[in-house]
Amino acid sequence: MPLIHCHFKPVWWLNNPHLQTLYPALLRKPLPLKRRRERLYTPDGDFIDLDWCESDSKVIAILLHGLSGSSNSGYILGLQQALAWQGFTSVAMNFRGCSGEPNRLARSYHSGETEDINFVYQTVRKRHPESALAAVGFSIGGNVLLKWLGEQGGNLSLFAAAAICVPLLLAPCASKLDRGFSRIYRRQLLKELKHYIDYKKHYLDRIGLDEEAEKLRQLGDLSAIRSFWQYDDRVVAPLHGFKDVHDYYERSSSRQYLPGIKVPTLLIHAKDDPFMTSVVLPDASELTPEVTLEIYSGGGHVGFVGEYPSAGLDYWLDKRISAFLLNCKS
Repeated sequence: MPLIHCHFKPVWWLNNPHLQTLYPALLRKPLPLKRRRERLYTPDGDFIDLDWCESDSKVIAILLHGLSGSSNSGYILGLQQALAWQGFTSVAMNFRGCSGEPNRLARSYHSGETEDINFVYQTVRKRHPESALAAVGFSIGGNVLLKWLGEQGGNLSLFAAAAICVPLLLAPCASKLDRGFSRIYRRQLLKELKHYIDYKKHYLDRIGLDEEAEKLRQLGDLSAIRSFWQYDDRVVAPLHGFKDVHDYYERSSSRQYLPGIKVPTLLIHAKDDPFMTSVVLPDASELTPEVTLEIYSGGGHVGFVGEYPSAGLDYWLDKRISAFLLNCKS
């Protein structure tokens, strides 16, 4: 069956969706990892930074982070380490502006932007024609991944994909972040996003890209924005060619693209995810035979912190994703 209700047991002192979400985001310290950074220049005059963790293997996994994340996010570093233990090569893609240096255009990335992942995929595929490729996305990186998989259908040479804690319907997720404790996440994310816009505006001025800086100035004063509905309407939609926030959410939500997926794909979702509600979940009729949706009662948002039988924390997602990719490859 493509839709499976599964059991995950959180460590007893993190048995709460917010603790599951916050602990790994704030306190996880992955093991040191040897990586190589590469800069790809895009056809529109911008750039994308990649961080490679390489092996002699002919298996390569492309990893996509979540909103305001980067290749240095704990869940990315942890998965790269887990894949290295399996002997796989991995390449973590930084969305535009997320690698530590602002990108050179007013536009950056959003939940439905699939041109950049397609560009990275085509580049890696051309360089490594004999390698087996997979892709993994977290949160909005998972939304981008699923949308791209559905758009491409049978045109991709991937042996597997995995998407974790995906906001499959953007509108109800934006509303969820306006309620209860979830407003804490909304406040922090919006603070980071607004700070980046302000910093980037001055950066573009400083390096002489006046036209791009002017596009950001035209957005006006963003200080009064208090919700993702407002931010996406005032910032994301105009910068990326959408009529308004409703057009952006409707066209970018990945759930509608699930029927087009032809790559073996694992979806992992926690019922207690504080970033979304159960309304985002598809039913089995929306899933192709290639797609498996695993629904867990707990785990938070990109959390899933368990406990080893002996001692220590078990970052369970690393194991589950690695095992899925290994199984698909064998």
